[in-house]
Amino acid sequence: MLCTTEEKITMKDTKLHFDAAVVGLGKTGLSCVRYLLNKGLKIVVTDSRMNPPGLSTFKTECTSVPIFLGKINAEILLSSDQVILSPGISLHNEAVKQAIANGIPVFGDIEIFCQQAKAPIIAVSGSNGKSTVTTLVAEMTRRAGLNTCVGGNLGTPALELLNEDIPDLYVLELSSFQLETTFSLSAHASVILNVSPDHMDRYANLNEYANAKKKIYSGNGLMVINQDDDVVKAMDDNLRKSISFTLNKPEKNNFGTIIRNSEVWLCQGDNEIIKQDELGIKGEHNVANALAAIALATSVNVPFDSMVKTLRSFSGLEHRCQRVATIKEIDWFNDSKATNVGACIASIKSLSDLGEIILIAGGDSKDANLSSLKPIIAKHVKHVLLLGLDAKKIANVIDPEVTYDFVTDMTEAVNTANDLAEAGEVVLLAPACASLDMYESYQERGTAFVDAINMLEVS
Repeated sequence: MLCTTEEKITMKDTKLHFDAAVVGLGKTGLSCVRYLLNKGLKIVVTDSRMNPPGLSTFKTECTSVPIFLGKINAEILLSSDQVILSPGISLHNEAVKQAIANGIPVFGDIEIFCQQAKAPIIAVSGSNGKSTVTTLVAEMTRRAGLNTCVGGNLGTPALELLNEDIPDLYVLELSSFQLETTFSLSAHASVILNVSPDHMDRYANLNEYANAKKKIYSGNGLMVINQDDDVVKAMDDNLRKSISFTLNKPEKNNFGTIIRNSEVWLCQGDNEIIKQDELGIKGEHNVANALAAIALATSVNVPFDSMVKTLRSFSGLEHRCQRVATIKEIDWFNDSKATNVGACIASIKSLSDLGEIILIAGGDSKDANLSSLKPIIAKHVKHVLLLGLDAKKIANVIDPEVTYDFVTDMTEAVNTANDLAEAGEVVLLAPACASLDMYESYQERGTAFVDAINMLEVS
């Protein structure tokens, strides 16, 4: 049954009633449909898009489930006992607000997961670095012999993890969108890595965004606190067990860095763990990520030896400050995952020691304040190449002494950068913006960058 917005559906003429309505398809929505069907529930799906991701799979697998496309159908929601909301759909959507006003429970897949999970959860959130820390913790715990399942906002949807045998541990990456509709999370240990302006097209202000993130600290588990981030630091609760990390010398038994014999060490208190130079991931922001991962892994008694081996061997995730190539002594880095201002700044800082930077940036800024890009670009960037929806907004915050050009696509950006760059310099894709104005995902954007670089090598 495939229905569009043109088909008028009312309670009176259809006697509609569903056990649950899934709002938004895609990877998460599809996992919710599968889970609910396995529970024997009568369900319905609605999506504002006419051709949402996962539709073809849904048509093949879920022939008994009605789906209403083209808008989020309020009547369908009001005809359901509960609404399962995909992360991409805001609680401020009018149809969703109607459901809430009528007393219909609205929650997400993570809420269902938290109610059903039978193993401890380590939960990771933050504006930047979530996927890196989630992956590090998973690898550390597996190296220590734990059966660890990983998912959430990274990789496998959380509900699909419940199909496996009960593991020793779940490690979940959680976005602010997922946390908005989660109420039962009580993680064994949790962290907010940092908070910087992101998704300002969805949140009224930074405080509202931070409060969504703060839900990861619900319950009574260990709070891991970034002492260098004022927003996160303010969330510390004196009545809860907590441990902190900092890029400075740590207090007591917390995690940080110390200098011994002119070498920087990551440490717990005064105890050395690993030299900064030994980390497989580079940059100051990745030192913070490594410290956060160590703190989380300590909460499940992972030996330092397992952590150190992981930190030495892990060289980073694709599209996250990934070295793509060195051509004619010019280094090319793909940080397409730098989808907000804070991530772009961290990326520039992490590579600034390698040489002057030619920056490729632009896309959908999600109504973020871009002004904090100005000083970091002025200090470390030689030239900026701008593309996408909000290219002009970035141009407006660039210091007059820094030159820039507008380009139409990634191929033109790469070719222009190649013409401008000199030996010893760096070309960095760190857009400071989301990709959806031009690409299906940040991965597709990063792949376009890599493909264009590969064409340079051919020519």
